[in-house]
This record gives sequence, C-alpha cells and structure tokens, in this order.
Amino acid sequence: MLTEKRQEGILRLLEQKGSVTVQELKECFKASDSTIRRDLTELHQRGALVKVFGGAVAIESSITTKEEQVSLRQELYQEEKTRIAKYAASLIEPGDFIYLDAGTTTGYMIPFLTEKTAAFVTNAVSHALKLAANGFRVTLIGGELKAATEAIVGNEAYVNLQKYNFTKGFFGANGVNHLSGFTTPDINEAMIKECAMNHTRKAYVLCDNSKFHTVSPITFGRLGQAQILTDSLPDASYKDSESLTIVP
Repeated sequence: MLTEKRQEGILRLLEQKGSVTVQELKECFKASDSTIRRDLTELHQRGALVKVFGGAVAIESSITTKEEQVSLRQELYQEEKTRIAKYAASLIEPGDFIYLDAGTTTGYMIPFLTEKTAAFVTNAVSHALKLAANGFRVTLIGGELKAATEAIVGNEAYVNLQKYNFTKGFFGANGVNHLSGFTTPDINEAMIKECAMNHTRKAYVLCDNSKFHTVSPITFGRLGQAQILTDSLPDASYKDSESLTIVP
C-alpha cells in the first residue's frame, strides 16, 4: 500500500475510534512496526494526530492540562451528571463499604443515596460534610488539601487508603480514552485514585460524554479496571464494550 493511502486510512480509523495502537494499525494495514511508527511520526509532525506512547489519539483527544475550579465544573453538564449519579447511587446495596472519589459527578450522587447501612470513605471535604449531614457513616481520609478540587491528596492520604478494602468505588475522571485509559491532570490526585481503585472490588467511573477522547497527562487506571457509567454512547468504537453502561 502506498504511504499516502495508508496514512489516509490511519486518519479515517482515528475519526471512528478516537485512538489507535501501533499493534492495531500493523494488523489493519499489514505493515511493519517501523513503517507504522514512521507514519505516526509524520502525521504528528503535520498536526494531523497526536502521537502518544504505543499509538496515537485524534486531534480532539489532544492532551489537556487545564483543571477548572470545582465551582465552575459544578455548572457544566448538569442534566447528564444528574442522570449518571442517580443510576450510580442505585447500585449501592446493604452493607456496602464505599469509596467516593472527589469530583462533581460523584458529588451529584449524594442526594440520591438512600442505603443507610452503607459506610463511606472519601477524599472530598464537601462530600464528607454532605454525607454526614444526611446521616451517613463517613470517614474523611487525612492528608493535604488541594484547594482547586477540594480533594485530600499526598503521601498521608495514600498511606491511609492502603489499609482499606472497598466493596464498591465511584470515581471521577477528566478524560476517558481507549489508549490512555482514565486520566487526570494532577499526579497527586492520580495516585490517590489509582490506590483507591486498586483496593476496590467493583469500581465505577462516572463521566459525561464530553470526557471521551480527552486525554489528561496522568493515567490512573485502564478501561478494563472499572465499569464506565455515561449518558450516551461516545462513538461506535465503544459499541460492544462490556465495561460501558449507558444509564437510562
């Protein structure tokens, strides 16, 4: 296949999927590893895609380091977040030991929580206050307070989390992508998310449709590690994914 045609094919595949791996492209175009990597480098230099470790993501999936204040994010996609949060809250069963991650969508769960026998651990100050006010048993992990996201982070928080074993965990993410997984801009928050997810029997990531094909600098989990709860199918590449649930 001519280089030009193969590169056009790579870009068409990216339009459909948002992200591709080198292995996937090798199999699709029957080309060598070095040929595919050379194609990706050329397309990256032309600004047609973003080359990442092990593959590439579409331009709309370009890496973003921006992190909005909680007060600003709270007002975005309210209808979608409410639907996702209501469904997530319905998954909590009697006796569950829950990790509730910091974030606006996880915070939307609190008004819908009804199972009083469930116990909660969180790294979000605002979540802890609301849970306690609603009569739930809640533990706020200790550590350093990050003002922008109102989350507890740092070494002390990480050490505290390692002693827990959660039945279910509900997490937020700044980006969700086939290749990069679940991502967030801050390394300290990523460490806390990763630690909590690794200590959770059944993890859920709550994200509205805007989070797909977005990549933040730090990965805290693979797509297969958690069930994604979202408001609509992001694109056809997720159609047959067993780890994605479209909430009613």
